[in-house]
Amino acid sequence: MKFSTQELMEGIRSGNKRLIAKAITLVESKKEEHRRQAEELLKELMHFTGNSVRVGVTGVPGAGKSTFIENFGRLAIANGKKVAVLAIDPSSAINKGSILGDKTRMEELAKEENAFIRPSPSSGFLGGVANTTFETMMICEAAGYDYILIETVGVGQSEVLVADITDVFLFLKIIGGGDELQGIKRGIMEMVDLIFINKVDKDNLQKAKNTRLELKRALDFIPPKEKGWKVPVLFGSALSNEGLDEVFQKINEFISLKKKTHRFEEVRKQQAEKRYEYWVQEYILSAMKKSNSLEEAYLQHKKNASALVFNPSTEAKLFVEKFLSEN
Repeated sequence: MKFSTQELMEGIRSGNKRLIAKAITLVESKKEEHRRQAEELLKELMHFTGNSVRVGVTGVPGAGKSTFIENFGRLAIANGKKVAVLAIDPSSAINKGSILGDKTRMEELAKEENAFIRPSPSSGFLGGVANTTFETMMICEAAGYDYILIETVGVGQSEVLVADITDVFLFLKIIGGGDELQGIKRGIMEMVDLIFINKVDKDNLQKAKNTRLELKRALDFIPPKEKGWKVPVLFGSALSNEGLDEVFQKINEFISLKKKTHRFEEVRKQQAEKRYEYWVQEYILSAMKKSNSLEEAYLQHKKNASALVFNPSTEAKLFVEKFLSEN
């Protein structure tokens, strides 16, 4: 059944999970008629957005992101909050299919009336997110969710895009053998707002303390991302709900600090500008594909680039000049 923009908007505002899901599917669609309706819907919803706390949760596979998000979400709900989870699943590079298993992994959270879980395929989009994650957040904010938790695919340094769409960037660490800082790149350390060492129990408690000390030392060599904020390094166990209260408290402290220094609004404006730049590129490429001559030129310059007739930047420049001359 096709829903009108008005029906979708009213459903979102009233918290109808079925219509929220329909709206997100509309935003994710690549069909032109769906894109037009999605733009119309987002325009109507913008007045009701901006009131949530957007939290990006990243970490290597096996760090316990799903368990952390499920139990953190339940904690937030127990504190009177509504929680939306956008779980990004890696897509197949061959057929763009996705596992989409997070809804089954977060079984207890899915039962909560004040929780909404949406798995979305990354569809090959870099940065650990889907290309419409930002727009999906707008829908969840308009639906009145207080916390929007984004579980990334865990792809390392390219997760800069996660930090570009969230208010809090939380890094989950687990204790492994050898160098505890191995695999933690400087790029990620420069982006994090909070670190949580997960899966800590009495058997590895001392190792956890040592890891925390090493992480704090590493952070001392990195310029602070936010003035007046020293990145907390906490530890506990998401599975047994140990340490999550402190994470919840620190997130709220961080948001309060950003609002007090007016960085909250400033950063969100910068994020919106980046989304604008992203969509400008998307629409230019879309317009190009509608013109046979331009698409042919695009493919020819791409072929020249791959054959190194000229360097790729020169080929891109030649194509853009042709594009601008025809528009």
